[in-house]
Amino acid sequence: MSTSRPKFLVLAEPELARDEWDALCAIAEPIWPKATNRTELLAELQSGNLDGVVAAYRAFRSTPLTGPMNAEFIAAVPSSLKFICSEGAGYDAIDISACTARRISVSNTPTAVDDATADTAIFLLLGALRNFHASIVSLRKGDWSNGVSRGHDPQGKVLGILGMGGIGRNMAVKARAFGMTIRYHNRNQLSPEEEAGAEYVSFEALLKESDVISLNLPLNAKTRHIISTKEFSLMKPGVVIVNTARGAVIDEAALVEALDSGHVASAGLDVFEDEPRIHPGLLANQNVLLLPHMGTATQETDKKMENWTLDNLKMALTEGRLKTIVPDQRGVTP
Repeated sequence: MSTSRPKFLVLAEPELARDEWDALCAIAEPIWPKATNRTELLAELQSGNLDGVVAAYRAFRSTPLTGPMNAEFIAAVPSSLKFICSEGAGYDAIDISACTARRISVSNTPTAVDDATADTAIFLLLGALRNFHASIVSLRKGDWSNGVSRGHDPQGKVLGILGMGGIGRNMAVKARAFGMTIRYHNRNQLSPEEEAGAEYVSFEALLKESDVISLNLPLNAKTRHIISTKEFSLMKPGVVIVNTARGAVIDEAALVEALDSGHVASAGLDVFEDEPRIHPGLLANQNVLLLPHMGTATQETDKKMENWTLDNLKMALTEGRLKTIVPDQRGVTP
């Protein structure tokens, strides 16, 4: 009777959940690739040296090694690989269609990021509404007298949430504490319990009627540039834009034009189309509050994501299934 432990590929290691990592490594065998870049990794995956791995631990910090886990990458993985356990709510760096075709199941860590991301969105919302960044810039230049830039109160404003998943619902709860009215658009209307008083409206109505628009939806082929020139033209003059989702759900060039014209009064952005590059027009506009993609960057949230990924990995290795398969693959048999 074989007593060998199941093998898994380490494309990243948890940094905080070390006790849980050690516990997993006691029942399964971690395999680290020798490669130091994507070209080397693709060759190593195809060499046969990594054959036998059943699952892989992947995180955003895997990217310098793997590059995008696109069709080329998925085609190179061993036939033994059946699960990719990804740390984080977003999974746009993984080609889900290619994985599904290879019968590889993918997991993410959806609700682990809700609080931290919604907190960041509220910070950006308040900062953009009040135009705090312009005053911060003036103050750092030593200009106190012209440093106060009059903004707007959140009370009584309509917050339009595009994408009412866990993060959107979490943000709605927090925005209500500031006296905001919540409207949302989703692929499907939520149950009354999940809506919790938010009003479901059409995409066009959300654009036309919102004072602040927050993007909280995943990036995929349908949502890329879902907000561009046409959509900005439908918005109220003086609208505020908040994005903590993925940069490419907004056409950045169109956003810069809308900001420069004043049609968009201000924006709070944590994500960008071509990270780490930021559009020069966003950098130059003092009405844009910028963060370097740190919406989930808290120790508590990072550890939640790591533990969630380890739970998925353990379940994959011991039970042949995942705790949280990505929505695109629900109902797909591995």
